[in-house]
Amino acid sequence: MSSAPDAPRIGVLVVAYNAAQHLAATLDRIPEDFIGQITEVLVCDDASQDDTYGVGLAYQQLGGDLPTQIVRRPINLGYGGNQKAGYRWAIKEELDIVVLLHADGQYAPEMLADMVAPIAAGEADAVFGSRMMEPGAALRGGMPRYKYYGNRILTTWQNAMAGTSFSEWHSGYRAYSVAALQQIPFQGNSDGFDFDTEIIVQLIESGARITEIAIPTYYGDEICHVDGIPYAWDVARLVGKYRLHKMGFGTGALAFASEPYEMKHDPGSSHGRLLAWLADRPASRILDLGCTDGALGARMRALGHHVTGVDVERHPGVEQRVDRFVLADLDDGIPESVGDGYDVIVCADVIEHLRDPQQMLAATVARLAGGGSVLASVPNFGHWYPRLRVMLGLFDYDRRGILDATHVRFFTRRSFERLIGVSGLSVVRRDATGLPLDVANRGSQDDGAAARLGVVGTIDRAAVRLRPQLFGYQFLYELKPSH
Repeated sequence: MSSAPDAPRIGVLVVAYNAAQHLAATLDRIPEDFIGQITEVLVCDDASQDDTYGVGLAYQQLGGDLPTQIVRRPINLGYGGNQKAGYRWAIKEELDIVVLLHADGQYAPEMLADMVAPIAAGEADAVFGSRMMEPGAALRGGMPRYKYYGNRILTTWQNAMAGTSFSEWHSGYRAYSVAALQQIPFQGNSDGFDFDTEIIVQLIESGARITEIAIPTYYGDEICHVDGIPYAWDVARLVGKYRLHKMGFGTGALAFASEPYEMKHDPGSSHGRLLAWLADRPASRILDLGCTDGALGARMRALGHHVTGVDVERHPGVEQRVDRFVLADLDDGIPESVGDGYDVIVCADVIEHLRDPQQMLAATVARLAGGGSVLASVPNFGHWYPRLRVMLGLFDYDRRGILDATHVRFFTRRSFERLIGVSGLSVVRRDATGLPLDVANRGSQDDGAAARLGVVGTIDRAAVRLRPQLFGYQFLYELKPSH
């Protein structure tokens, strides 16, 4: 046990399957000068077909200073399932740090102190042992060439998709802050070997601080239970799915910590374009309908405009970002208390949330000053993504983006311009934006990711110019009263 009362409570989770031959030797390799820092070692035998459990019990009964607990799963939970049960144990025991150690000895127990040090020092939330940090070390340690090159190829792809720059995604040597584990939905992860990739994605999404340290590579007579091709497909697909979720495609489950609505800072985004339209105007009175947290309103104020914001929810900090805030449900109409005589009314990403958008657009006419205009942005249901989903019979709502689950109306360019006409407004100018690639890359630690997305963005913008009805992600309009 730890001698210092304020020392972190450290647990070592040993995942074991058919490891009778290696378990005792692996536990023997835990350094004596580190044993005193360990609160408990939990050896989890995942319903092995050999005598792994018996070997563990014998090791425990021999005594010694290592505080060891041996459990046997009555049924095989799988590599990921075994970890999930172990992390639940770490949370229940109120540990501060838990280290994942494989019973076959492939990952060096001698490195345990190095693995926990950055977390204990408050410098990291997770530490990954990497066999790839030292050039050539993995091959010298006996890693087969096909695994080495497969590891490098997959890691390059995963870094590109997740916006990271890790030297390795596929090491099973991990140390976690238990508090960080409590912040991520690891319980819903796979029971298979792709669990390790899922938990990395979740840590990235939660904003956890991840550190890598170099570890030695050991390849002996241990049996590898990973089926390489299916594993590679699963983890490659997983990080691609994460990238899409960050962009607004799919359920968004992997992007659980990302806000469904957030300020779009890219100059080519809908918010960037609307701000550019406002930049050349003299100081104006602006009514921002559906202002959410006021981030866009704050940018408009920075341009010298006076902004009144209206939203159904009082988001934290909104009243500091706009000049005046009015709490109101726009489905009940524009509240009388906002007054009239506005030079500009902004309807950014709000019209698709209303049951009767015609009623609100028509009401803007009476709120405008002479010569005033309405600036609006709406998602394009004619974009290739929802078209493809419908064609394949896969239509469903997403957490964000065009198929956002909170959207109650969908528009193509033709249907929205028809709505504009019957609302007493006419189009002064229109524009279209491309894919929200800036959102996908937000928080990236990979300097090269922005350059790669820049190439994709160039192609996407060219497609938008060529055929906005198919490639436009959002449509932007400046509108004025028809009469």
